[in-house]
Parts: sequence; C-alpha cells; structure tokens
Amino acid sequence: MWKNKNMLNLIDTSTITMKKITFLFSVFLALTAIQSCSPVKGKEDPIAEGSRVTETFLLKKDKVPTHLQLPGELIAYQQVDLYAKVTSFVKDLKVDIGSEVTAGQLLISLDAPELTSQLSAAESRLHSLEAVYTASKLNYDRLSETSKTPGTISQNDLDVAAAKEKSDLANLNAAKADYKEVSEMKSYLEISAPFSGIITSRNVNTGAYVGPAGKGSEFPLLTLQEQKRLRLAISVPEAFTGYLNQGDEISFHVKSMPNNTYKAKVARLAGALDMRLRSEKIEMDVINNDKKLLPGMVAEVSISLAAKDSSFIIPKTGLVNSDEVIYVIKVTNGKAEHILVKKGREMGDSIEIFGSLTGNDVLIKKASEEIKNGTEIKTQ
Repeated sequence: MWKNKNMLNLIDTSTITMKKITFLFSVFLALTAIQSCSPVKGKEDPIAEGSRVTETFLLKKDKVPTHLQLPGELIAYQQVDLYAKVTSFVKDLKVDIGSEVTAGQLLISLDAPELTSQLSAAESRLHSLEAVYTASKLNYDRLSETSKTPGTISQNDLDVAAAKEKSDLANLNAAKADYKEVSEMKSYLEISAPFSGIITSRNVNTGAYVGPAGKGSEFPLLTLQEQKRLRLAISVPEAFTGYLNQGDEISFHVKSMPNNTYKAKVARLAGALDMRLRSEKIEMDVINNDKKLLPGMVAEVSISLAAKDSSFIIPKTGLVNSDEVIYVIKVTNGKAEHILVKKGREMGDSIEIFGSLTGNDVLIKKASEEIKNGTEIKTQ
C-alpha cells in the first residue's frame, strides 16, 4: 500500500510539470506571432519620420453678411438740469415729478427782495440822467444856433456846452446798461421750460434757499427730459465701423418688454473712435409717443451688416494666435509655411482674414504652433 501512494505522488508531479511546459510553450508562440506582425527592419514606414498626414482645404473668397449683437442705451433726446441764476428763495413751485410741460411754461417763481430794490434804484437813476442829458442837449443846441451870429457866443462857451452834453450822454448810457442788467437779473426769478418734456427730478420745496453758488446750488432745482423722442446710443467696434451708414435700419429689444421688437435708423455717426474703447459711437432716433420706453433703459441691438467685398473666409481652427503674431499655415511644395494675417469679422465657426494669400492656396485646417516652418506635410 505504501508503494501505491508513492506511485500516485509521482503521477501528480509529472502532471504539474506537463502543465508548466504547455503554458511556457503557449507564451512562446504568442511572442513569436507579435514579432511577426511588427514592421521588418529596413522596410519603408508609411509615414516617414518628421512628416505629418494633415487635413487641408483650398482658400476661397466669399461675401458673408454679419449679424452683430451689441448692448445699447436709451437716453433722452434732450435733457437739462435747471438751476437758480440768482440768490433767492423759492416762492412758488408749479410742477412736480412726472409733470408734462410745454416749451415756455413757467415752472418756478423765485423771490429776491434786494433785487427788487436794486431795480427801483436803477430805474430812478436812469430817469434822473435822462433829464440831465435832455437839459444839456437843449443848452448846447441853443448856444450852437446863437453862435451862428458872429460875436454873440464865444467858442470856449460852445466847447464847454458840447463837452457837457457828451458827458451827460455817457452817464445816461451807463444808467441804461445798469437798469438792463438788473432787469435781466430779475427775469431770472422766473424759471421756464426751455423745451417740451417731463419733469424727472425735483430737489427743492417752497421757501428753499437757492443760488448760483454755495449750499443752495448743490443739486439742480428740476431736471427736464424730452421723452417723446429718444436717442439709442451704441459703440460699434473698430472692425465693423466701415459697414454702417447713415439711414441703415436696426432692431432692438428691452428687458421690460422682451416680446416687443423696435426699429430705428442710424441718424448720427461720431466719425472718430473712442481712444479708450476703440469703437465709434453711433446714435439712432427712436420715436416714443406712448412713452413706454424710458431714458436709461439698456437695449439689446441687432444689426445686419452686408458684406461690401469678397474676402477670404477660413475655419477658426485654421488660425494660430500666438503670443506675438497671428498666422495661418500654408502648404508649399509639401512643407509648412507660416503666413502672417490680420483678423476680420467672425461668423460662427468661421473668420475673415487678410494677408499675403491668393485663391486656391492650400491651408492646414487644424493649425497649431507645433507645426513649425519647413515641417514636411503630407496632405489628406
């Protein structure tokens, strides 16, 4: 029985050894198959070292209209802050916030007692000097008429009378100027609307102290805005300034009425760029008879810019924006060539470019800085 056990152990050991041999043989066959699939040394590689298989496209010109979305601001067509021109007190306030007024309508009456006294004094002085001048003129006229008879009036007396008349006339003219000045100052006590519009702010009450300087001039008495016609102001980026002209129509929306679309036409172009924003200010006139649009509203402006001339349009992926330059990669005689360009308008996934390029040039569709000048390119 002991011998039978030893025989079984030998059979088990031999079985395990055979399994190991079989496993190692399988590994050997697998390695041989892998080596047979790899390229044989010395045969030509389909893609040579230093070359690339790259997707390219032919450069074409096209006329592409642009749809521009810009923020704008609605402002009053006219707006004025009304201040007191003379030191005075508010006597009568005839309007309030929201009052609709017409041009020339009286808005505020002011009171300045000392100004009334100055006007009375100036008027009295004017009448006095008018009487003095009238007397001196009559005296000179009589002497002048009498002097026509030789020996009746000395030349010296005639000269004195003439000088007196001129002096009194000068004093009279000065009195007239003083009276006019005080009269105009008193007219400032009545503040009228310079144009038709709506009172949008009021900073005083009856009895308030006001003046051209000091504490009473910190804020305007009233603010008047013309709202039946508004200005829509936008800033157009430099790249698009050549596509807008006076009379072009635009559309816009406001947040308070998103379902309403409003139309307006370009009325004024600044003709110069804002040096800080590098954009041109453009204004449109908006008719607002129902006064639903309010000054200060932000508008979302839509502008359709029609292309004037054909230009080169490429996918944005074909443009390389490096730290120093902007370029595309042209394939010339199977090698990469960097061509410096300038960007124009953007249209979705495409962009307008300008540079030393011609139609049917072969450009790389997915350009990158990794593709250096002179790199061999195999096109697809």
